Amino acid sequence: MERTLEPEVMDTAEEADAYDRMDHSQPNEAFVSRLVELGAHGRMLDVGTGPGHIPLLVCERIADAHVVGIDLSRNMLAHAERHRAASPHAGRVEFTLADAKGLAFADRSFDTVFSNTILHHLPDPRPFLAEAYRVLRHGGVLLVRDLFRPETPERALELVRRYAGGGTPEQQALFHASLHAAFTPEELKAMAADVGVPAELVVDSDRHMSLQIRAARA
Repeated sequence: MERTLEPEVMDTAEEADAYDRMDHSQPNEAFVSRLVELGAHGRMLDVGTGPGHIPLLVCERIADAHVVGIDLSRNMLAHAERHRAASPHAGRVEFTLADAKGLAFADRSFDTVFSNTILHHLPDPRPFLAEAYRVLRHGGVLLVRDLFRPETPERALELVRRYAGGGTPEQQALFHASLHAAFTPEELKAMAADVGVPAELVVDSDRHMSLQIRAARA
């Protein structure tokens, strides 16, 4: 199945509202569990934080976590700030408007860098991957997870029915578009190699894949 681009930024209020209302609890919990398994700790960067659910989950699970969440969508960040204000971990999380392809952070300034489902929004993820690795401290944890593109349109429709069948037509359309815009594991592995990111590629489920680097052992 050929890749079909979708907009880089979900910045209309309607798109942000629809995404925030979707039930991402199961994949988000799995994502945070992987971060724990990899040894995530300390100062963390969440690239493409969206409505900000994952940084708050991270703070629930990892005692020393302090998370900076960035996104290019002001409407997504409005949801993130609302969720942060209602959380007991509000003081350990901050959100800011920023572009993943040009981060205003010093080299090696984060112990952990993570990103969930941003890749399929980017025409070319290589600048983002290079930036994510640039700001990661030596020995730190990297986790970049996204959907992967199904082999056929029929398989894409099957996944929509399975995982978004109970959602609104708008939510189903968002998921369908994301599957079409996603990369294959082979494509992602090649792009990481192109920019010198020494990450392991893992196929996590029937729709998710990850680039990951484990914490170095002391």
